[in-house]
Amino acid sequence: MTREIAVVAFGQTDHRRTSDELSEVEMLIPVLHDVLDRAGLKTADIGFTCSGSTDYLAGRAFSFTMALDGVGAWPPISESHVEMDGAWALYEAWTKLLTGDADTALVYAYGKSSPGSVRDVLTRQLDPYYVAPLWPDSVALAALQAQALIDAGHADEPALAGVAARSRASGAANSHAQLSGSVPQGDYVVRPLRTGDCPPIGDGAAAVVLAAGERARRLCERPAWIRGIDHRIEAHALGVRDLTDSPSTRLAAEKAGVFERPVDTAELHAPFTSQEVVLRRALRLDDRVTVNPSGGALAANPIMATGLIRIGEAAARIHRGESDRALAHATSGPCLQQNLVAVLEGDPR
Repeated sequence: MTREIAVVAFGQTDHRRTSDELSEVEMLIPVLHDVLDRAGLKTADIGFTCSGSTDYLAGRAFSFTMALDGVGAWPPISESHVEMDGAWALYEAWTKLLTGDADTALVYAYGKSSPGSVRDVLTRQLDPYYVAPLWPDSVALAALQAQALIDAGHADEPALAGVAARSRASGAANSHAQLSGSVPQGDYVVRPLRTGDCPPIGDGAAAVVLAAGERARRLCERPAWIRGIDHRIEAHALGVRDLTDSPSTRLAAEKAGVFERPVDTAELHAPFTSQEVVLRRALRLDDRVTVNPSGGALAANPIMATGLIRIGEAAARIHRGESDRALAHATSGPCLQQNLVAVLEGDPR
């Protein structure tokens, strides 16, 4: 890479079960103002803007154009959008800054899951010919993955409960978390997954500011430099995949440079407890790595923003001096189908 690029500011909403009284624009505006204030910038100072969201949650086509009202279209902005989690919007902004076409970028993502049935909406990601007509919802597919892990001897139900308990306990220190503290495992949703093994349904938004080179150092006392970032995808057909493993995560991590030196923190986008087990194995994370100190997706899961939040949370720990080399992961699709991995580092202290 010819340019150094860093996350210099991160902001997010308080994630809630429902925000019926707010539109997407009203939910976004405070976050956008917050993240620009943190960087000491105005809208006119941003060279490129990129967002991540999905029309399937909003229930209308080109819904992201309405969210631009929260950004401000004057002066005219260079803008793009991905129908993906905001982590992929950050990837696009990163490539834009690498070209030298801009020195700063604003990346934001949002999702309102409360108005409809998320389990049904997410079936639209499936193979439309062979799988979608069977209507396996997102929890049922995650349960297949969890059972495969148990059958392979990589986990059991108490181990999954331990992942949930640790994540929700970590969420107690996160003022933005939707769930935190002692959350009971509850009844089975789809065996072997209980309520506590599944993410909360809720609404939320997040934003980050990227900056290049010396501009980043002027905007942030300790920038979180993106030393590597890559994303890969598995086969669409679930039947040809080993659900107990994630080769795409491992390959993305290798290309991003994760295995070159140990990381001290990992923010993993694992909406289900079983998926953290898969990711830990693929990323070779042992007990010396602090995993999801924010509580992760089990504490708050605003769909389309959760992956961007993982990058933002990892960057924020570097900003605060709580981490020197962090890994951030985002996923999209059923059973960890597509995965993005980033490595962030702070300047030596």
